[in-house]
Amino acid sequence: MVLAFALALLGLAALGEGPRLALRWERMAWSAGQPWRLVAGHFVHFDLEHALLNVLGLLLVWVLFAATFSLAQWVVIVLTAIATVDLGLWAVNVELQWYLGLSGVLHAALAAGIVRRVIERDALAALLGVLGLGKLLYEHLSGALPLLGPGMVVITDAHLYGALAGMLCGAVLRPAEPAVRMPR
Repeated sequence: MVLAFALALLGLAALGEGPRLALRWERMAWSAGQPWRLVAGHFVHFDLEHALLNVLGLLLVWVLFAATFSLAQWVVIVLTAIATVDLGLWAVNVELQWYLGLSGVLHAALAAGIVRRVIERDALAALLGVLGLGKLLYEHLSGALPLLGPGMVVITDAHLYGALAGMLCGAVLRPAEPAVRMPR
């Protein structure tokens, strides 16, 4: 299921500028009656490289935390992340005219898994949490990590909003029962 989603993200990115422009989170367009952009913007990417980085992040989160929550809980985490990132970008980043990419949602999924596992006293998750907080702090003080190509804009506040949503979800969602955990 996750592999199919990952391939769909890459396929959508490979279609180029048309779908990206039609689906990205765009302040003027969605406030003028195109509400699908509130969700769709999280699933389109700047280019194939951007999509590939997000897919690699998705696969990493899946390997580390897939079994931590049930499918229904993962849906709650994703929807909470989308709503939180959208609200943060709309209300706080008022100068921002458009946004795209899955990184805010990925930060939420990662943070949810880390928080839930830290609550369960997982030392590796605690280390990942410290590294994640360090990354967010670096981005706040210095800007995006230098991983992307020239000309690609990274809205690091989306990472922060997603991580906050994920931390909240990880703290309030109970661990999935073994019989209903997501398959790896």
